[in-house]
Amino acid sequence: MKNKMNKNDLYQILTGLFVACLLISNIIGGKTFTVFNITLPCSVIIFPIVFIVNDVMSEVYGFAKASRAIWIGFAMNILASIAYTVTIALPATETASNLTISGAMATALGSSWRILMGSFVAYLCGSLLNTYVMVKLKGDGDNRLMFRCVLSTLLGESVDALLFITIVFSGALPIGTMAIMIVSQAIFKTVYEFLIFPVTKIVIKKASALE
Repeated sequence: MKNKMNKNDLYQILTGLFVACLLISNIIGGKTFTVFNITLPCSVIIFPIVFIVNDVMSEVYGFAKASRAIWIGFAMNILASIAYTVTIALPATETASNLTISGAMATALGSSWRILMGSFVAYLCGSLLNTYVMVKLKGDGDNRLMFRCVLSTLLGESVDALLFITIVFSGALPIGTMAIMIVSQAIFKTVYEFLIFPVTKIVIKKASALE
């Protein structure tokens, strides 16, 4: 007889998905695209999933376990950054293909420490705020799941975008341009959360029903 999945099993799966999406978003974030003359990093296509998983974990497991996953993601992000830095620094074997791969890795993964710092601080503050708002409103008796999910995402994504863009682009871009980037990213990711809410609701419902 097959063992049924329980909440502990699901927690491990969600944590793995959370960390994977975080690491992927940091890798693809170096490329940008334009929508309605607004420039966005490609990380917006997957990073909202981090906040959606965060909402599910906050709702089902509470602040302590959700924040544990956030800290695990933070630690894995640092580990990945160290691994990228060491790999890029190691001298490449002098073959044409290996030198090409080495150059491509340096371009794709060789983020400056200013970008890494902005990413780390923004992610940590934004994710923890998202979790806190979800749990705090529920604790205060607010049972409107959609309202809590969208509001927590809006606040978390706004703080994330504000911190990241301020840390990374201060002095390099006009304040007006930075403001547009902050607002557009926060709105884009919140709309993403709103559109995918039916899926979030189903996952929360099924997860809550587990033993």
